Amino acid sequence: MKISYNWLKQFIKIDWHAEKTGELLTDLGLEIEGIETYESIKGGLEGIVVGEVLTCKQHPNADRLKITTVDIGGETPLQIVCGAPNVAKGQKVPVATIGTTLYTAEGEAWKIKKGKIRGEESHGMICAEDELGLGESHDGIMVLDKLLKVGTKASEVFKVENDQVFEIGLTPNRADAMSHYGVARDLKAGLLQKEVTLELITPSVSSYHVDARSLKIDVEVKDKEKCPRYCGVTISGVKVEPSPSWLQHKLKSIGLSPINNIVDITNYVLHELGQPLHAFDAQKIAGNKVEVKTCKAGTKFTTLDENVRELHEEDLMICDAEKPMCIAGVFGGIDSGVTENTKDIFLESAYFNPVSIRKTAKRHGLNTDASFRFERGIDPNITEYALKRAALLITDIAGGEISSDISDSYPVKIKDFEVRLSFDNARKLIGEEIPRETIKSILTSLDIKVNNVTETGLGLTVPAYRNDVQREADVIEEILRVYGYNNVGTTEKLNASISNSTRFEDYKLQNIIGNQLVSRGFFEIMTNSLTTPKYVNFSESLKKEHNVEILNPLSNDLGVMRQSLLFSGLEAVAHNINRKRGDLKLFEFGKTYHQYSEDREEYKHLSLYVTGNKVIELWNSASNPSDFFYLKGIVEAILERLGLTRLKSSPAKSDLLSEGLSFSFGKKKMVEFGVVKKSVLKSFGITQHILFADFNWDNVLEMAKHGSITFKAIPKYPEVRRDFALLLDSNVSFEDIYTLAKQTEKQLLKNITLFDVYEGKNLPKGKKSYAVSFILQDENKTLTDKQIDKIMSKLQSNFETKLGAELR
Repeated sequence: MKISYNWLKQFIKIDWHAEKTGELLTDLGLEIEGIETYESIKGGLEGIVVGEVLTCKQHPNADRLKITTVDIGGETPLQIVCGAPNVAKGQKVPVATIGTTLYTAEGEAWKIKKGKIRGEESHGMICAEDELGLGESHDGIMVLDKLLKVGTKASEVFKVENDQVFEIGLTPNRADAMSHYGVARDLKAGLLQKEVTLELITPSVSSYHVDARSLKIDVEVKDKEKCPRYCGVTISGVKVEPSPSWLQHKLKSIGLSPINNIVDITNYVLHELGQPLHAFDAQKIAGNKVEVKTCKAGTKFTTLDENVRELHEEDLMICDAEKPMCIAGVFGGIDSGVTENTKDIFLESAYFNPVSIRKTAKRHGLNTDASFRFERGIDPNITEYALKRAALLITDIAGGEISSDISDSYPVKIKDFEVRLSFDNARKLIGEEIPRETIKSILTSLDIKVNNVTETGLGLTVPAYRNDVQREADVIEEILRVYGYNNVGTTEKLNASISNSTRFEDYKLQNIIGNQLVSRGFFEIMTNSLTTPKYVNFSESLKKEHNVEILNPLSNDLGVMRQSLLFSGLEAVAHNINRKRGDLKLFEFGKTYHQYSEDREEYKHLSLYVTGNKVIELWNSASNPSDFFYLKGIVEAILERLGLTRLKSSPAKSDLLSEGLSFSFGKKKMVEFGVVKKSVLKSFGITQHILFADFNWDNVLEMAKHGSITFKAIPKYPEVRRDFALLLDSNVSFEDIYTLAKQTEKQLLKNITLFDVYEGKNLPKGKKSYAVSFILQDENKTLTDKQIDKIMSKLQSNFETKLGAELR
């Protein structure tokens, strides 16, 4: 939210620097994220002065150029070459001196330099109004009032407005501060604690009166629950035209584009007081009647952005006797708004139910300045005051007369909040004793009425516009933020409690595995649990009926909870690849969500994503792309770290993987991993191979409780390596060799490795060659050649008899 400092000073006459004021606002909870400088004319006309043309003669080398001498108040006049057809002797003109920076209409800067034009020196520039940002005309130079003094700064002549604009990171609960008045109200309370007493100035509406009762429009509120209060008044004989410069500058300073005087005034009051307003062309209101109601579901309505929207039966609408004119509190209609031909208007000021507005805005994907405020809850008691304020501004700026009494439908007054504050609870929550008089002073400065005072606490009435202050804790928070968090002292004593936790708690194992993955070059990602419904079409195992749908989705692409982590991870992968980050190793701990008949279930997963090279490419090494076996090693290392080693492997069944493996313990699947199908990757614009592993973390946690990790001393005695080159049938796997070898020698055989595979030329058909290494070691003594030969002979014999192997 943007707040103009000059505008703020209209409510509270503060002379502090903007930075100091920003610090106080941040301390009050209105965090200042930045301070921008606003200039009504870019560059502020710095370096532009009033000059007088002393002489003007034809350029000897150009028909369309003239050589002038211009007095700008210096020791000697300047010679300036000018191409404007209207330049003449005796004129007072704006002159850009050497070194001045001017700006194009697109905002590009260019500097005035000394130079030669067709052989004649030029020491500045006589400017047209578009070159200074004062208008759009480029027909000739600007001719100024002859009474202006030579050398006067142009910024004084044209009254350049300079402002500083606060960018406030407003939290959703602070609906009361969504205006300049609201911020000034907080600022006054903060200044009071610093013993700076300033008056809060509010715009006067004492001059408001009805000029003539010539245009009456009846108002009927049919849905009083969605619209607790509705005010309206007619103004006749207005002239719709551009707003005066002061009003345009106020809106531009906070990032708004002026439209016309009527619309600009409604926007001005919105940001001034926090009350949204809407102006209707009174001649377009059929039957001279306004009805506030809901319409039938499916009713078509065209909004100001020319989009045809289908109304929901719960959408509150502002209608005339025949048709809807406006989505209440959200967006106006294209057929009832103010145009340049409008003469009479009906001005609306209302308080709408925040929940109703929030649902309607989300339903139609609309986020306007009005809905932003209505859905958070505005002040229901400022409705009529804001209407009078806007009406007076309209008659003052756009002319016309107030032509009806104010219609004010407010059948049930919205009550203030009654809260009881305990001094003892305030002390406990704040952490120190704040003087009771200080507490009462703070509350009074926040418009919180102190009804009664006892030894133990206060009876309070909180104004209705503070809908975030309804409990004792909320009141204490208000006291603390105005008193100042920085003013609360710290103690040397630290109290802490020790929790009773087991070594198998989720967060502990997550940290262990997370650190292990990071040490292997992985980066952790956190993706959105909300996703698009279309992803269920990528897999037969994902069912549309299992989607957990969001009632009020932010968008169609965030309409359901995810059933798989794969797709949100692929979005992150694609994002990185599109930015030339193709070597990726990512992991994520997250949940999936599923709807099963009447029950909803959620499961925790650990997902891994690997693509590109294992390590960065270097001049002295070839590329080393990640493959299935690299991911398999990572997966096995994770399981081994958790003590899960006796798992059964089987081919992956997921239709999202083109090939892969699954590790299970009994009927419980621990992990499934492999290569993601190209058809899935194509939907994300990914052309390189992606390796994916999906751990069922709930099952992993359950089994980790029963797993164990064994530690033993490093053996003192050397290990021995022996190799076999085995000729085998093609259907024999390395796992067969591994299993048989382990069964043959359980004590001394420590490791078995396949280091070469060959099929093809010089081998019989249907045969392959495996080169296998065997590591032998005795932990208590050095092995002898006799022992080693005996083991190797036994292995050879078993391979030959049981696997049909031959030594090559």
